[in-house]
Amino acid sequence: MIQLDEKIYFYLLSIIPVMVVIYVLLQIWKKRTQKKFATSDLLKRLSPNKSNFKSVLKLIFLIVGLSFLVLGLVNPKIGTKLETVKREGVDIVFAIDVSKSMLAEDIAPNRLEKSKRLVSEIINQLASDRIGIIAYAGQAFPQLPITTDYGAAKMFLQSMNTDMLSSQGTF
Repeated sequence: MIQLDEKIYFYLLSIIPVMVVIYVLLQIWKKRTQKKFATSDLLKRLSPNKSNFKSVLKLIFLIVGLSFLVLGLVNPKIGTKLETVKREGVDIVFAIDVSKSMLAEDIAPNRLEKSKRLVSEIINQLASDRIGIIAYAGQAFPQLPITTDYGAAKMFLQSMNTDMLSSQGTF
């Protein structure tokens, strides 16, 4: 399936025959003007390295460049189709206590590190769910809004520590 966004730009391709006609007329005018100026032997001696191939090559590159420009403006899309995808998943918000009491070492290495590891393992098992992280100690602070970027979630999770929030304990 080929889809063209802006077909109107194909009209710009009509400039190509005009360019060719102008090129041919310009070459005829150059030859006539040069014949008025000097003979062909004198012109060959005055400009021995003159190449007709280079001017034709310039015209070809100009035409190809214009064609690619028009093709880019038309914006063709091959093999595209719109499809509605039904996505199933849940929103999970992790609330992690970052109070100083989480530094207790009754669970190795400490409570905070253990909870961060557990949350990280859960994140590794998720597929199409959205996650968020809230840090709390006295007051709740959204650390990471709901997202599907698990890499960012792990980064924010590892940066959590007990010095994040100034208020400790409950009110």
